[in-house]
Amino acid sequence: MKNNIRHVFSELKDHLPYSIFSVATGMIILGLLTFGAQILGSINISGPSRGLFHVFHPIHILFSATATTAMFWRHEKRFLKAIIIGFIGAVGICGISDIFIPYIAGFLLGVKMHLHICIIEHPFLILPFVITGIFAGLIIPATTQKSTLFSHAAHVFVSGMASILYLIGFGLTEWIPVAGMVFVYMLLAVIIPCCTSDIVFPLLLTKKAET
Repeated sequence: MKNNIRHVFSELKDHLPYSIFSVATGMIILGLLTFGAQILGSINISGPSRGLFHVFHPIHILFSATATTAMFWRHEKRFLKAIIIGFIGAVGICGISDIFIPYIAGFLLGVKMHLHICIIEHPFLILPFVITGIFAGLIIPATTQKSTLFSHAAHVFVSGMASILYLIGFGLTEWIPVAGMVFVYMLLAVIIPCCTSDIVFPLLLTKKAET
């Protein structure tokens, strides 16, 4: 258990810069989208943000399932357990990142948010990405030990985009005046649930950590 906890903190420290970079990049992209919408004469970008959310959220689920399954499979070769952990880690824990934390962030910023849970409302949009991600997580570690690092880097970038797009698409259209707090909330939305999904959750359920 002590080795697992030590490994968890080491992984979190190594992946923190990815989370900061991902959220900052996501806000730059959102700023460009907002500026483009203003040029075209439409200040409300909630519609395009919702559409893009339904692109980034399933891709985020794909990378989450891959990273979570790969991290567990690298330490413990139990097939059914790996599938269950990959599914829960992707759909459950990282659903918090894309939906629930942005929802709460919008509420704290004083706007009325709409709660939209994709796995319930669009299951056939989400499930193919979950299944593919779990399969990838089972086969990639056999190719390279760095697969979890690469998949996590991609995961946190897509996660940052999905969280920001949900926040804007489902409530907070006037985000620039509170951009500082948006950055803080979205950083929490990425690093807490997603690092939990990719790192803490699978490692704490393994019998031993990799030395």
